[in-house]
Amino acid sequence: MSPRQITVLGECVADAFTEPANAPNELALRVLPGGGPANTAVALARLGTSARFLARLSGDVFGRLFRAHLEASGVDLADVVSAAEPSTLAVAELDAAGQAAFSFHAQNTADWQWTSAELAGVDLSGTVCVHTGSLALVREPGGAVVEEFLAEAAPRATISIDPNVRPLLVRPDAYRSRLASWCGLADILRLSADDLELLLPGTPPEQACDIWHAAGVRLVVITLGAGGALASLDGERLRVSAAATRVVDTVGAGDSFTAGLLHHLGARGLLGGRLTDLGPDDVAEACRFAARVAALTCSVAGPNPPWQDQLARLTTAAGA
Repeated sequence: MSPRQITVLGECVADAFTEPANAPNELALRVLPGGGPANTAVALARLGTSARFLARLSGDVFGRLFRAHLEASGVDLADVVSAAEPSTLAVAELDAAGQAAFSFHAQNTADWQWTSAELAGVDLSGTVCVHTGSLALVREPGGAVVEEFLAEAAPRATISIDPNVRPLLVRPDAYRSRLASWCGLADILRLSADDLELLLPGTPPEQACDIWHAAGVRLVVITLGAGGALASLDGERLRVSAAATRVVDTVGAGDSFTAGLLHHLGARGLLGGRLTDLGPDDVAEACRFAARVAALTCSVAGPNPPWQDQLARLTTAAGA
């Protein structure tokens, strides 16, 4: 196990995209493996980071798809729980700009059923960062178990959280009521402009950063789509432009940004504690790298993050 391993905990979701059917009164679906934490783990592994995924994978057709996808991307699945419950399904409709609107089929599915016993034996001795968020952190009965796991991991690893608010499944109030405690556990909080509007409606990003800093988190990064990203390290702000790309869809872009950020920080030895050696220049460099990873994800269909060699070719072509 790599001494710079990043452990990701969370859900896998079958992302089903609507497509034209061959006959009237039919609907065709193209199913891709997704889910915010799974996308992040895949992106980390493809970038060259040793990435372990803690998940509850069903044995159904979607669960087998998830497992094959994760393994093909080089994700460590040694601690995956084989779950009896079915997989979570999300049906996505894309608008003209490639933004997806999801409807979820997630009642009593495998991802939310964590028990303390399932996480008790996880060895974090080689883990420099634990990343989680999205639905597994807020849906019960497993959400409280995941929080306990983070609290136990915090003394030995950097904690990263992406709330990834899904109001169709969990009311934003549920996120708001727990966000302060998450910030008390987390060193890194990455969220989107849409998340911000759901969590703190009408609040300017800079003010939101100060609120979350006061609750305990050192680094806040708010991704703003085509507007790039705002990062705040203990209140010191910087902005990074989005990388130019032809957008096919934006599915998984935020997850890829998070992976790029964590990969870059980990490769430079900046993860593993409370970010005490992290400076604004380090944050800016990591965010610029993350923006390139996200841009490449937007240039292809579905949550399909780039491999390290693809990113290298892009950098060479750009003369960087």
